[in-house]
This record gives sequence, C-alpha cells and structure tokens, in this order.
Amino acid sequence: MIDDADGLRRVLAQTRTIAVVGLSAKWNRPSFFAAQYMQQRGYTIIPVNPAYDTVLGQTCYPSLRDIPGPVDMVDCFRKPEDLQPIVDDAIAIGARSLWLQLGVINHEAVARAEAAGLEVVMDRCVKIEYARLFGGLGWFGVNTGVISSKRPVPPPRGDTDRR
Repeated sequence: MIDDADGLRRVLAQTRTIAVVGLSAKWNRPSFFAAQYMQQRGYTIIPVNPAYDTVLGQTCYPSLRDIPGPVDMVDCFRKPEDLQPIVDDAIAIGARSLWLQLGVINHEAVARAEAAGLEVVMDRCVKIEYARLFGGLGWFGVNTGVISSKRPVPPPRGDTDRR
C-alpha cells in the first residue's frame, strides 16, 4: 500500500484517466468536488454511478466493466463493505491503481488488489493529496484565492432590530 509522499506523487503523475466509482451529480458532495478539481487539473474523469446518465459533462457508466476505454486509476467513494466487487472489476479492466477515499478502509480489498498488481492508496483524498503534493492546498483544502489577515465582518443578526 502506498503511504508516502513519493509514492503518492508517482501514482498521481502516472495517472491520466480516473474512473470515479460513486461519483454524485450533486455539486455539494465530496465526490463531485474532488472529481471536478481533478478534471480542472487535466485528468480525464469517468463517472461510475448507475443513478446518472452524465456527470461533469461526461458519460456516466453503471459499472467499471461498462467503460469502453482504458482506465489508469479507480477512485472509490463507496462504503468499505462494497469494495470487493469493485476490486474485481478494477482488476478485470486492467486499472493500474486503486484509490480508496477518506474513511474507505478495507484491508481484504487492498490485499486482493495488490495481489493482482494494482498500486493501492487507502484512506486518503485524491484532491487533497494532489493539492498537497503539486500545489494548490489552501484553507480547509480549498484554495479560495483570497488571502487576508483581516477578519470578515459577520452578517447582522436578526435580534438587533427590536421594537
């Protein structure tokens, strides 16, 4: 399992196509935010979720095996207990790496993927690691582009207007 900065940097640098399993079309979900961030950095994102036809302007596939072209990385936004069939599919399509997002911890799935030759990253966010290793990490992992030492003025509270 890859857990060091050099290994993470290498995996991200060698990846061009990321199949995101569990990618939501809802803009406020972590999967959408992370995939959009990586797409804006030049990665090809392939959404995998049977609930949608398209996400982020890309055709969404019901499973990894339905993807017509090659995939470098399988990025999982699924529960740990759902990983075994995803690992089987990642192996079947010839993915080079398996990335398990924050909180997605399944040692049996990791062992199975590694035994099949996949490089595995577990319990890390691809967006945060990319930003940390290649630049762009800001406050709470979001690069707002706004730097200020002044506190913003809080909005007025409703209880100040008493009659």
